[in-house]
Amino acid sequence: MARTKTLFVCNDCGGTSPKWAGQCPDCGRWNTMEQSREVPRARAVGWSGDAPRLVSEVEGEIEARWPTGIGELDRVLGGGLVPGSVTLIGGDPGIGKSTLLLQAAVRLAGELPALYVTGEESLRQVGMRARRIGMEAGGLQLLAETNIERILAQSETVKPRVLVVDSIQTMHTDALDSAPGAVAQLRESSARLVRYAKQGGPAVFLVGHVTKDGAIAGPRVLEHMVDTVLYFESDLGSRFRIIRAVKNRFGAANEIGVFAMTEQGLREVPNPSSIFLSGHDGGVSGSAIMVAREGSRPLLVEVQALVDETRSGHPRRVAVGLDGNRLALLLAVLHRHAGIAMFDQDVFVNVVGGVRIVETAADLPVLLAALGSLRDRPLAPGLVSFGEVGLAGEIRPVPYGEERLREAAKHGFERAIVPAANAPRARQKGLEVIGVKRLDEAVEAAFS
Repeated sequence: MARTKTLFVCNDCGGTSPKWAGQCPDCGRWNTMEQSREVPRARAVGWSGDAPRLVSEVEGEIEARWPTGIGELDRVLGGGLVPGSVTLIGGDPGIGKSTLLLQAAVRLAGELPALYVTGEESLRQVGMRARRIGMEAGGLQLLAETNIERILAQSETVKPRVLVVDSIQTMHTDALDSAPGAVAQLRESSARLVRYAKQGGPAVFLVGHVTKDGAIAGPRVLEHMVDTVLYFESDLGSRFRIIRAVKNRFGAANEIGVFAMTEQGLREVPNPSSIFLSGHDGGVSGSAIMVAREGSRPLLVEVQALVDETRSGHPRRVAVGLDGNRLALLLAVLHRHAGIAMFDQDVFVNVVGGVRIVETAADLPVLLAALGSLRDRPLAPGLVSFGEVGLAGEIRPVPYGEERLREAAKHGFERAIVPAANAPRARQKGLEVIGVKRLDEAVEAAFS
């Protein structure tokens, strides 16, 4: 019989040590080492695994994806659910993780056997939530359990094609003495579920709690073990939810799906651009419209800026939805190459709708919005812009320029200020495209 082994595991990074220490030897954090006991696995006597196979033989066995019945979720997953995959979904409490997976599991249960395992609620509570959002969960099997061994045993009996575990932080295995939620329990429980899925088991959804910083609680290795990592994003008090693919082995990363929280659960938003535009009746200074690209979809997003005289010796630079350091860099370029100084002004920039823009296509709209607020002059109605601003004052092209212009034309915009390299040779129907090479040219075109 294998003898138990005592280890001390770091609650922050998952590092192990044979003896206790005040400071973790791996990550350097203090007072994070906790005692844990594990049973070492017996060594294999001989090789009993599968022999190597040719790629051509494996390709012929690839199964089609399973649509979840929720178009925005399928988009984020890369076209549907892949058999044998493991998907980790995280987000703030109450943002809609369990609701979305319950909706998906009920719809999948109509075509495939599905098992929903809850470690946080009773079966009655899950049933009440299903009725509240108007879902007939008759074909979905429910299990209230937190022990991984018993969950896998029940799964072998039921043989579901889709398994939902809500949540992974409540699960534990008998091989370890630590409490559920500890680093060792998270790592081992997740490893067993991943191994089960890869050995011909079901497609697995794992719900993950997040820390106060917004990252999924537990060791970072948890995100490396799974195939897909999805995060819920939302502004405080907003009914809109954005689900983003941070990692996806079967599709594009940074793809987003947009939902609205209603009394009947999460509802898809077919035209996401509408929630990122304020819809002002007239021209408003400090507002610029850009065409962002999230994953494979172009989105119209409003960037708002407020420039006001500073009341202290240190002007503030605040960016919500954008990189604050990038904002300071852009203001320096505006001063150096367009002769417009804001060193005595507080500058606040916000992206409407709670979306976060990480691409450099937002550079030009940010500067136009800030300049409009400084001069108290609104941009012309029906104007859209995008482009990267270089340190030398040049306007650099961004990827997928033609797709962005088509999206702007589809929503009725009449003028576009874009990098000259992104200006199409053929005239866009109903859209005047102004190609610029320098920052001063863009400023003149926007406010002339």
